[in-house]
Amino acid sequence: MPESPLLLHWFLPTGGDGRDPGGVTAVQGRTRAATRRPADIGYLTQVARAAEQAGFHSLLTPVGLGCVDPWILTAALTAHTDRIGFLVAFRAGFASPTLLAQQADAFRRFAGGRLGLNVVTGGDPAEQRAYGDHLAHDQRYARTDEVMAVLRDLLDGKRVDHTGEHLRIEGAQLHDPALQYPVPLYFGGASPAAEAVAARRADVQLLWGEPPAALAQRIRRLRAVAPELRYGLRLHVISRDTAAEAWAEADRILAGIDPEAVRASQERFARMDSTGQARMAALHGGSADAAGLEVAPNLWAGIGLVREGAGTALVGSHDEVAQRLFEYRRLGIGEFILSGYPHLEEAYRVGEEVAPRLRTLLAEAEAEAEAEA
Repeated sequence: MPESPLLLHWFLPTGGDGRDPGGVTAVQGRTRAATRRPADIGYLTQVARAAEQAGFHSLLTPVGLGCVDPWILTAALTAHTDRIGFLVAFRAGFASPTLLAQQADAFRRFAGGRLGLNVVTGGDPAEQRAYGDHLAHDQRYARTDEVMAVLRDLLDGKRVDHTGEHLRIEGAQLHDPALQYPVPLYFGGASPAAEAVAARRADVQLLWGEPPAALAQRIRRLRAVAPELRYGLRLHVISRDTAAEAWAEADRILAGIDPEAVRASQERFARMDSTGQARMAALHGGSADAAGLEVAPNLWAGIGLVREGAGTALVGSHDEVAQRLFEYRRLGIGEFILSGYPHLEEAYRVGEEVAPRLRTLLAEAEAEAEAEA
């Protein structure tokens, strides 16, 4: 199977931004240091424009109780940007898939495409209950499966009649859909229930930054049942001119993390029923010991001490970070959703320093392969 083109995305910090990590989808875990820059439309426009100028393909938005609504925010940002796309996250099951399809179709029509959908099932039972959702883990993924099936058919212009365990849809169809703009479905989840949904419904399976050997195992397993599935990797980046400078920044971040914030965050994460969150927590064990936080070459688990979801960062010189991304690319990962603190300055740094080096490595590997063919 030929490799898909490399796509680099950036992250939109809709809960506020700063030089330090903090909570994302919930208010817990956020500190003044992590949110010195409020997530108003002026600042988020700066981040969006920086990512666009730095050459990123699109911006991922988070979704949750601690986030502003992604649909409204990204629709506003389309008026302040020209090219960059938006990976709009939504919680499957909280709104009718027919309504979601209408929203997505309006977005792609008025924005000239520029839309991907990040389907989020949810891994925090307490947060799910706040939205009125009381389903158990595997039931939530069964519902997500139905939502994605209906949504995909509607966005492809089909009429939908669907009767399932969680949804009953009769006679749904979009009026004059903007079919010239395909909408890829991005999906995350590490449990067996999640991987089964990904294999059936997703265009891109999103992974969090684990050591390469662990991700290689997951990709092999999924490829056996879904050979057309593509892969994206969510990672933070601490990249500097020298490795010493990068690790000094990681040390600064670690020194500034309040042990009480670590304790409270880890207690919250432990209550979740997310397999992916458990895998992140297992990398650092809840310890703030710097010596044990490099879990693979240049892969640092310190972010996950206080941040839910993606909790690892690539730390090193620009050359080292590009090399590690290249190694992940060779596993079959075609898309990277990157971020750094603060997101404004780091969008330029990663776009100007890391991305060109990564593309050079890919071009050299391609030329070598052609020479050997």
